[in-house]
Amino acid sequence: MSFTLAIVGRPNVGKSTLFNRLVGKRLALVDDQPGVTRDLREGEARLADLRFTVIDTAGLEDVTDDSLQGRMRRLTERAVDMADICLFLIDARAGVTATDLVFAEILRKRSARVILAANKAEGAAADAGLLEAYSLGLGEPIRLSAEHGEGMMDLYAELMPVVDAFQEAAAQADQDAPETDVTLDEDAGDMEDAVPVPTRAKPLQVAVVGRPNAGKSTLINRIIGEDRLLTGPEAGITRDAISLRTEWAGADGVGVPMRIFDTAGMRKKAKVQEKLEKLSVSDGLRAVKFAEVVVVLLDAAIPFEQQDLRIADLAEREGRAVVVAVNKWDVEEDRQGKLHALKEAFERLLPQLKGAPLVTVSAKTGRGLDRLHAAIMQAYDVWNRRVSTAQLNRWLTGMLEQHPPPAPQGKRIKLRYMTQAKTRPPGFVVMCSHPDKVPDSYTRYLVNGLRLDFDMPGTPIRLWMRGQGDANPYKARKKAGPSKLRKHTEGRRKT
Repeated sequence: MSFTLAIVGRPNVGKSTLFNRLVGKRLALVDDQPGVTRDLREGEARLADLRFTVIDTAGLEDVTDDSLQGRMRRLTERAVDMADICLFLIDARAGVTATDLVFAEILRKRSARVILAANKAEGAAADAGLLEAYSLGLGEPIRLSAEHGEGMMDLYAELMPVVDAFQEAAAQADQDAPETDVTLDEDAGDMEDAVPVPTRAKPLQVAVVGRPNAGKSTLINRIIGEDRLLTGPEAGITRDAISLRTEWAGADGVGVPMRIFDTAGMRKKAKVQEKLEKLSVSDGLRAVKFAEVVVVLLDAAIPFEQQDLRIADLAEREGRAVVVAVNKWDVEEDRQGKLHALKEAFERLLPQLKGAPLVTVSAKTGRGLDRLHAAIMQAYDVWNRRVSTAQLNRWLTGMLEQHPPPAPQGKRIKLRYMTQAKTRPPGFVVMCSHPDKVPDSYTRYLVNGLRLDFDMPGTPIRLWMRGQGDANPYKARKKAGPSKLRKHTEGRRKT
């Protein structure tokens, strides 16, 4: 049975560095500036033969109001309540501070299992701080260096008794559980070309992207049904690309396993000056690359600004299925007129996403979430669509009769054969003569025909022209002149 470990402590004591060390990846943003982490980030940790869930939390600060720091503290306290074990991290070089004493008292009251660790403990400069840690009353501190990987086996030794207790509890639960019979349908099987159904092991990956303060974190909190992400009126609260697992049920009531990524707001490149914001934006771009469906969230008051168009174009170039959602629809007065203007602007400004779903939502009230769920599933279905080769070639014949390809420089282009090479997104190959001379306008004609005739609106479609080679193998060979021997023989005959 797995367990959950929450890493807590003051800002800038190395919590995110230790989190990255335990998960074996640079998932959490790390910087010398304190207060980088704001949301709760979960990861699958490995320590020797132990496998467990680790939570990186925001730095605890001694504030209890509704300020950003106060909301961050409440979120961290919630992680303490969720976790099976709390790893309380202090800075061995700075020693025990008054804030450490306050939070040690909080942890004693709120957590049943607390492990004390002194980070940045490499070298003799940390000895004094390590001794001070005993004054917290949380037992013997572990000497750690998250940056250099020192003290990991001491942490392993502290976790083992807890693991043994969990295993005993799990064994007792299995013994007390009632027996159940499960009937499997042997005839049921997945079709080779069927759309893959999201499962808990392989959930549907959805990234929510947009400009700062568009309401991305509020929308995700509404979807999962709890205040899991930090929200507020301030722009740019989210810094890390946080992923959350959930089962989101649509209007039909059937839950779909999803992994939803909340990303940092993306401003224009010229305005991104600070190193930390650059790291946040690059983290969000990485989330787009790993997603299957990208929800581009717009603000109803200022939709389709230049940055919105760039973000949507980025998702299309990465080959992701795209859904455009317009948030804050609850404060809109002339909804019919606004919706008509949005659809017209969408078709005009993003022709490469023609037919992609455009839905209106209110993250604050929850209205429109069923429509958003249906749009995501529709985009995922189209993104995985496969068309048979026979259908494609019949369709290609009709397209050629309706509009034959041009003949640049008098060279006739013959489109001979077509097949689908891939899905996710759909990609097609056309075997033809002179593939380098097929104009982009004719390629767009074929792509638009595919969208319309095979019901593939909005999804990126890739179309490649390939040459089949010449039918005459001697055509490209240079005409061979008389050989030197032949010339020499003819010369002797003449003499």
